[in-house]
Amino acid sequence: MTRSATVRGLIPVLATPFRADGELDLDSLARLTDFQVAAGVDGVAVFGFASEGFTLTARERAAILRVVTDRVGSELPVVAGVGATGTREAVEQARAAAEAGASVAMLIPPHMVKPSPAQIVDFYGSVAEQGQLPVMVQDAPASTGVTMPVPLIVELSKLAGVTSVKVETQPTAPKLGAVVAAVAADCLVLGGQNALFLREEYARGAAGTMPACEFPDLLRPVLDATEPAAARAAFNRVLPLIRFGLQPGIAWSIHKHVLIRRGVIGSATVRPPAVDADPATLAALDEILTDLGLA
Repeated sequence: MTRSATVRGLIPVLATPFRADGELDLDSLARLTDFQVAAGVDGVAVFGFASEGFTLTARERAAILRVVTDRVGSELPVVAGVGATGTREAVEQARAAAEAGASVAMLIPPHMVKPSPAQIVDFYGSVAEQGQLPVMVQDAPASTGVTMPVPLIVELSKLAGVTSVKVETQPTAPKLGAVVAAVAADCLVLGGQNALFLREEYARGAAGTMPACEFPDLLRPVLDATEPAAARAAFNRVLPLIRFGLQPGIAWSIHKHVLIRRGVIGSATVRPPAVDADPATLAALDEILTDLGLA
């Protein structure tokens, strides 16, 4: 079977587990991937903002993809973030991801030098043409500093090889709805921001959501519920944990501490410039997990 490039439903962005010495922990990564599959995800993503992808070498990225593609099987989509802001390096990262088994490249816009709309179009067009993978446009101005208005996203969606968009501009639901209304029906639009406005995004036509990876089993009932009241109750149950994992600077640490407490990974180590959460923050996290019956 050919791995799917259709990004619909629940597609968590995997954390990157490190050992206490800061080296990759591929055994924990295998368990983390198995945890996603057991929860019934519709795909997984690596090298996103929640993955500390900015700290990874090319060799580490290849090793991560080997483990993940093996553990998810041959059909589920695997989205690989491309964080390079130069066209040549972005093409190189996309090609390397394709060679390692990814099926979609999630591409942030160039941001080291503030690009013009025409430069953004050229960048996405070049990577989509040369990168050997379908491209997901990642609209995340809080992280990149690059604002992409709806008309620009529509122009990007018309490029050959651009097949999906992930909207992370706050407020996400109104912009996601505007993008859904403006792009062709075969361009899939997904939400991010740790699924904070998942229900509102789905109400406006989202094809999927790409949260962090520590609670896929808690989000699955939200998406599977057939009654609005059941979906609302399931979402409200996990909302405190969603909110807690959105804290700038320590979000990577929070994701990993939850995974440790759930017995999935072996260490909460993060690589600089990420920092560990302080003891009071972790005590508050434990209260949330206790309320959820996870601690």
